[in-house]
Amino acid sequence: MSVSIAKARSNARKKAAQALYQWHMSGNDLAEIEIQFHQEQNMEKVDVDFFHKLLHNVPAEVSVLDELIAQHSDRKANELDPVEQAILRLSCYELKACIDVPWKVVISESITLAKMFGSDKSHAFINGVLDKLAKELRKVEIAGKY
Repeated sequence: MSVSIAKARSNARKKAAQALYQWHMSGNDLAEIEIQFHQEQNMEKVDVDFFHKLLHNVPAEVSVLDELIAQHSDRKANELDPVEQAILRLSCYELKACIDVPWKVVISESITLAKMFGSDKSHAFINGVLDKLAKELRKVEIAGKY
C-alpha cells in the first residue's frame, strides 16, 4: 500500500514531535532514540529521511529556535509545556529551514499535532506563536512574491 508524500511527511512530523519530546524529557542520545523508533514504532508510512532530518536538526539548532520562539511568545522557553515546546521547536525549524514546505502547511500540521498531543488550548497558543514566526521567517512567501 503506497502513501502520499504529504501523508508520509505528516507521519514523520508526528513521530519527530514524539521523539523530540522524548529527547527533551529523557536527555537520551538522538541516535538511540531514532533506533528505538525504528524498532518499536511502525515507520512503514513515514518519510524516514524527513523524520531523521527533523530529529537531528531541531536539537542542533535548539538555542536559535528557542530564541525565535521566545521573541514571539509571552512565555519563556523553559516555561512552556514540554509537548508545546517540542511542537513549536519542530515547526519553527520547518519555517526557518524547510522552505519547500508552505508556511500554511507547517502551521496546519502543528495545530493538528497540538490537538492530538497537547492540552485543550495548546493549539490556539501554538497557532498564535507560529503565525507571528511565519510573518518574520516567510515574509516573501506570505506576501505572495516568489
